[in-house]
Amino acid sequence: MPEVHGEPSATKKALRQKLLAARAALSPDQTRAAAQLLAEQALRLPELTGAATVAAYVSIGREPGTRALLDALRERGVRVLLPVLLADNDLDWGEYQGPDELVSAGRGLLEPTGPGLGTDAVVEADAVLLPGLAVDARGMRLGRGGGSYDRVLARLASADVWPALVVLLYTHEVVEQVPVEPHDHPVDAAVTPNGVRRFATAVRDRPSE
Repeated sequence: MPEVHGEPSATKKALRQKLLAARAALSPDQTRAAAQLLAEQALRLPELTGAATVAAYVSIGREPGTRALLDALRERGVRVLLPVLLADNDLDWGEYQGPDELVSAGRGLLEPTGPGLGTDAVVEADAVLLPGLAVDARGMRLGRGGGSYDRVLARLASADVWPALVVLLYTHEVVEQVPVEPHDHPVDAAVTPNGVRRFATAVRDRPSE
C-alpha cells in the first residue's frame, strides 16, 4: 500500500472504509479458515505460552476470528479477560467462562455474563490482544476509531505496566504505513493466519526497567 498523506483523521477514515470493504467481501469459508490458522499462530507465541492472564475480545462479523483462540487459552488454564463496553466507550472487564456464558450486547458485541471486574482489571494481564484494521512496519495499529482501546493503552501506561501488545489481523492488513496521531501506541507483534510479525520499535519506545 502506498504511503498515506494528509490529515491523520481524514486519511484514517478513508483507510478504515477501504479495509472494512475488503473484510465484507470475505466469504464465511474464508473467515472460518483464517480463524483456525490465526489461533494456531497465536498459540505459538511465547507471550501467550507463558501468560497467566490474557486480555482478549470476542470477534464479531468479519473480524479475524478469536473464538477458537479464546477456548484454547482457557483450556490451557489461562485466565482470559473480555471487554464489556460502557456507556462512555470505556471498557470494563469480565472473565471468560466459555462460549455459553456470553450474552449479546450493544453494537452486535458479545460480552461475558459474570461480574464486572472494573476498568483497571486489564493492568493484571500479561498480554493484551487488540482488535484492529491494520498495522504498519513501525507497529502502529489502526483501530476502528471508537477510542476504547486508546483508553486501555493509556491506562496501562499510567499504571506503568507493559504487557505484550498483540494485534490480530488478516495477512493483507499488514501495510506499509498507517496515519498516526499523538495518542497512538505501537504494538509488539501482529498475528495473521500466515505468521507473526514483530516490531522492534514498540520495544524501544517502552521505558527502561
